[in-house]
Amino acid sequence: MKRIIVVSDSHGRKENIHELRALVQENDYLIHLGDGATDVRELFKEFPEKVLVCRGNCDFSSPYPQEGVLEVEWVRILYCHGHTYGVKSGLDKLAYSAREKSCDVALYGHTHCADITELGGVTLINPGTMQFPLGKGGGYCYLVVHKDKCTPVLVGDRLR
Repeated sequence: MKRIIVVSDSHGRKENIHELRALVQENDYLIHLGDGATDVRELFKEFPEKVLVCRGNCDFSSPYPQEGVLEVEWVRILYCHGHTYGVKSGLDKLAYSAREKSCDVALYGHTHCADITELGGVTLINPGTMQFPLGKGGGYCYLVVHKDKCTPVLVGDRLR
């Protein structure tokens, strides 16, 4: 069983990300989905094997990739910011791309709205935003993968 913390859209509020340090320590991965990608720099230095990052539309000159695929047990996870798939207008393009990449799950941000949606056999997960502290508008996703099963739990405020 693997446990993943998924965050997005911290927009320079690294103190909100660092509130999750203890969780990073006790879980298997932290994935930041962009727009504040450098906010995890300290955690990346401390836990380089656990922290994955992609760049968002506000991460200018970022060295991080636009997207990535993580294989955890028997689940393939596409992670991206979502802006290149037009997620504010719908999730069809993202679901299609995830299926093309043989992914069971697609993680995305950009909209700042926490959401879990099933579409075309793909579980699409937006953790919301960490621009605000937990309990004051901020949220993340706690994702548990066991063999071929994936269980997402949204934590914090749902901004919808």
